[in-house]
Amino acid sequence: MVAPYQTAASALRYRLAPDEAARAAIEATFTDYHLMMEVLDAIVSEKNIGSNLVALHAHAYDAIRQRTRLPSRLVTLGLRDRIDYRNAQVARLPLDEKLVNIKTATTLTLGTALGRVSIPFDVAGYAQGWNYNAPACLIQRDGAFEIHFGVTPNLPPEQENVMVPETILSRVGRLISGIAHVAIDKAEDSNKTAVVQQAIREIEEAEQTARADLAQARAGDYRLKARRSEIEKDLADLATKIRTAITETRDDLAEAGIARQLDLEAQLEVLSKALADNDEVIEANVTSLHAVRSALQDAEARLADLKKSEAAAATQAMPAALRQSADSITRTERASRAIARTTGVPAGGVASLQGIDELSALHRDKEIADRLAKLKSQT
Repeated sequence: MVAPYQTAASALRYRLAPDEAARAAIEATFTDYHLMMEVLDAIVSEKNIGSNLVALHAHAYDAIRQRTRLPSRLVTLGLRDRIDYRNAQVARLPLDEKLVNIKTATTLTLGTALGRVSIPFDVAGYAQGWNYNAPACLIQRDGAFEIHFGVTPNLPPEQENVMVPETILSRVGRLISGIAHVAIDKAEDSNKTAVVQQAIREIEEAEQTARADLAQARAGDYRLKARRSEIEKDLADLATKIRTAITETRDDLAEAGIARQLDLEAQLEVLSKALADNDEVIEANVTSLHAVRSALQDAEARLADLKKSEAAAATQAMPAALRQSADSITRTERASRAIARTTGVPAGGVASLQGIDELSALHRDKEIADRLAKLKSQT
């Protein structure tokens, strides 16, 4: 995949095979993206801001998020895409690594207006490259969908060896795949329990990382919004003072006030972009926390099953006098797991009793309520 806003010599074509739900999500995204372009055209005409990307972001970003269901990243890419979109010969959407992610050799995930969907694909070969305003694009043609990734063949060795840092989401995905039954079964019989125990430790470390990153992002969100409020208050005060200066025919003071307004507006535009990026970080870490909890429960259930099978095998080899004691321990473990299922907290040490923090719980409850309301509206 090439870096954004570069020229790609070729495009690698992935032909998608979406199911009914995924197809509806893709079509909804195209519909909302077209609406976004109409909103942009109206704002450009009304504000007379031409191709000024900074001004376009300041005036249009919030309006688009309110009127469409597009992911924030697609809105940001779309601001750069306005002119190219009108000149395109086919319907297409810009994508980057946050919107499309190759999961397996035959499956990818795609961010859409209706949430993230998983879609099977086939590699369909290569197409002619073009000047990308994003590393990839989603193309709709004759009712079919393809994703084209910009590629540059025959990269120099120093470019081929560049490693992409592991994000929290990719780390969680790696850990989840590591506790799959197939992955565990590949271990030697004597090592299976140790493999799962190590997986649990890594998952707990990933949870701590996601919590720390989320806390940092939340703190950043507070600081950015506080500064934005200060600037908006200063702009309101300046507007009043400028009108007073004009009334008093003090053009020199009015010009100084307007110059200060322009400086503050530039800061406001940068803050809006920073807030949008920070929202994506928060969303990624909340998603990671949900996935981590699910993975941890699966891993602990797998570990309990392994220990149970090992204990059963050992009990068969015990003298009759010791078997009763082993049965007592097994009953204690079953009671512990029953308590864990009832409370929703996995059995274990004090650290595991902390659970997912209140922010994550509230976010998940809201997602459940929203999905329930949506399903009710469709019946």
